Amino acid sequence: MTVPARRSRGAPHAWNPFHELEELRSRMDQLMHSTFPMPGVGFPEQGAAEAWVPLADVEDTEDAYLVELELPGVDKDQITVEVGEGELDVHGEIKEKERTGVVRRHTRHVGEFGYRTSLPPNSDTEHISADLTNGILTVRIPKAEKARPQRIEISG
Repeated sequence: MTVPARRSRGAPHAWNPFHELEELRSRMDQLMHSTFPMPGVGFPEQGAAEAWVPLADVEDTEDAYLVELELPGVDKDQITVEVGEGELDVHGEIKEKERTGVVRRHTRHVGEFGYRTSLPPNSDTEHISADLTNGILTVRIPKAEKARPQRIEISG
C-alpha cells in the first residue's frame, strides 16, 4: 500500500539528528521534572510553567573542572549558582519580554531554568568561581591539591 507523501510549502528542511536528540533530551527533562518536582531549587511547582535545562559543556582540565552553560540574554542578577552536598546547582528565571506586535514564532526559552550536576570527590568547593561573558556562564571548580596526579620518580 502506498502512503501519500506530505509536502509543505516553503524551503525543504534538512534532517538534523542533533535536533532530534535535543528534543528527546528536553522531553526527558520535562518528564523527570514532572515526576520528581523539586520546589525551591529552580524547578517550578505543580501548575507552574515548565522549567528548561540550558545546554552545557563540562570540561576536565589539569587543574579544574569547567562547566559552561548557554544563557543568552540573561543578566547575572537572574542567575543563582550554589554548591552543596557534592552538587553544583545553577538556576534562575528569564522573564517574558513585553511585546507590542504579534508574535509569529516563539522558540526561545523563557521561564525558570535549572541545571544540576554531581561534583567529583576531588573538587575544591571552597574556591569555585563563576563568570558570565557573552551569554556563556563558566563555572570553574578547582581540583584539590592533594587529588592531583603526581609523577613519581623511580630510583635504582
